[in-house]
Amino acid sequence: MMAQVLVAPPRRLVDVEVDGRPVRVPEGSTVLEACRSLGIETPTLCFLENLTPVNVCRVCVVEVEGSRVLAPACARKVEPGMVVRTDTERVRHSRRMVLEFLASSVDLSLASADVRRWIAEYGADPERYGPPAPPAAEGERDARRPGHHEPPTGEARATVAQPVKVDNDLYVRDYARCILCYKCVEACGPDAQNTFAIAVAGRGFDARISTEFAVPLTDSACVYCGNCIGVCPTGALMAKTEFDLRQAGEWDEERQSVTRTVCPYCGVGCNLELHVQDGRIVKATSPLDHDVTRGHLCIKGRFGWSFVHGGMPQDAERKGAGPGARPP
Repeated sequence: MMAQVLVAPPRRLVDVEVDGRPVRVPEGSTVLEACRSLGIETPTLCFLENLTPVNVCRVCVVEVEGSRVLAPACARKVEPGMVVRTDTERVRHSRRMVLEFLASSVDLSLASADVRRWIAEYGADPERYGPPAPPAAEGERDARRPGHHEPPTGEARATVAQPVKVDNDLYVRDYARCILCYKCVEACGPDAQNTFAIAVAGRGFDARISTEFAVPLTDSACVYCGNCIGVCPTGALMAKTEFDLRQAGEWDEERQSVTRTVCPYCGVGCNLELHVQDGRIVKATSPLDHDVTRGHLCIKGRFGWSFVHGGMPQDAERKGAGPGARPP
């Protein structure tokens, strides 16, 4: 007896125009997907294929004929007869300002090469806002009250510079690099882990990613899956192994190879990408295109690989990762 297979009905195609070029895409597609189908590059920072679009970075905005405001390409759905322009002066000005504000206040040195290229291509000049203000003291930004803003001095540009948070042995939080793209919150929440250990706290320039009541990760609801690391675009969240190697000046991606394999811990079949440098695993990630993981992992897959080098898997709770955070 043959098993019944449910097949979704085909989506009808929608005709739109992007930068004067006609394109036909499935109904429900986004403007970003239409642009990519034509090979038109559209910058993105808060968008990732395995997360729900939240439209917070605004660097992907485009002009839609008949629309009063610029539309985020990552979330705006195409409509029959839609006319889109991606490279007008209005679009370029908006993207330039977004990149300029981010680069003037956030450390983007570990962001992708594309981000640095966009800054140059759009003519962003973060230095025109003056020298950076001194970094905040440890815990200073966490203690700021919503709605209270210090008047600017006009002598230096505001930044989110602050000490790195190292409170466990699995990953670090360097919020001097955080652009508030919201990806980590989504991955910790409904799009992957459903742990909700972190969220956005504060308002305005004082907005920040935080645990409940700004407690250390070891006292939070974090389960150390590291999915927040996997989606971070700027290095604000980073595996402790990578952080330590960078601090020692030994991290070198040109000397690394990436091998795809299957996680050995359970029968789910998650794919791992093992990053190997000088014969040792230095990081584990998962491919976005894998049907099982879609880029996400659990604590075992992301951090439980030390046994490969002949030692026992690290005891995360003993090393300070918090109750229950124990790679096998």
